[in-house]
Amino acid sequence: MMSQPEVQVDSEIDLTGALVVNCFPSLGFVSSIVAHYLVDKLELKLVGGVRHPSLPAVCLVQDGMPLPPLRFYAGEPICNMEECNRVVLIASEIQVAPELCLPLAGSLIDWIKECNASATIMIDAYSPGIENKHTIFDEDDSDGSLLGIGAILESHKILKELQVPLLKQGIVGGMTGVMMGESRRREINTIAMLAEASGEFGNGSIPDSRAAARIINCLDKLLPAIYLDSEPLLKEAQRIEEQIKEMMALQLNPGAENATGENSNMYG
Repeated sequence: MMSQPEVQVDSEIDLTGALVVNCFPSLGFVSSIVAHYLVDKLELKLVGGVRHPSLPAVCLVQDGMPLPPLRFYAGEPICNMEECNRVVLIASEIQVAPELCLPLAGSLIDWIKECNASATIMIDAYSPGIENKHTIFDEDDSDGSLLGIGAILESHKILKELQVPLLKQGIVGGMTGVMMGESRRREINTIAMLAEASGEFGNGSIPDSRAAARIINCLDKLLPAIYLDSEPLLKEAQRIEEQIKEMMALQLNPGAENATGENSNMYG
């Protein structure tokens, strides 16, 4: 039986009433772009991570310092909710193996309950097919291509206040799908925001900064104390896209052939 992933977060930080934002890998790197933007804009600090032998045997390096592949950041911007005095960001650029999704979701929800967080948001993206698809180069900066999922009725109220329409039917996989299912089962106030994203180049996803900007515009309504300006993302969209495509070429997310550690991958 697989052991439960271990959440390790600075015990001196009071996370009561925190808004927990989860950014796991998504189509168009939408969640990764949102995560990096929030860490910078909200001045969030690294406060912990997750340990488990089934997580990829890698570390991320930033400014010469190693970071865990699944990490926690925290800061104190005020949220536009009944109770929210802190933001916690859970970020990962590494795909979580399918067999680890349920144990990890269980550990994260246990931790969310223990710290008495006010609400949880899953950031993700979707591809609607060829018809009506936005592209990274279009001029539609509206929030109209966002869809939401709410685990409980309280979650639906939040989405209604944010004017995010509900996904009526469909299948959502990965950590977002498992977290939403477990949140409903355990009655956790969790919403998912899914931005329509482009994935039209080759077999892999390409970075979609416009889709990320739509998510950020929506999050701005929850964080009135700090203005989240998505315009820099839109101005630098193509440059960011080129950077991440280069990172993809250097195998940012190593495949199964590298899981044994026989090959060493360095990227930056």
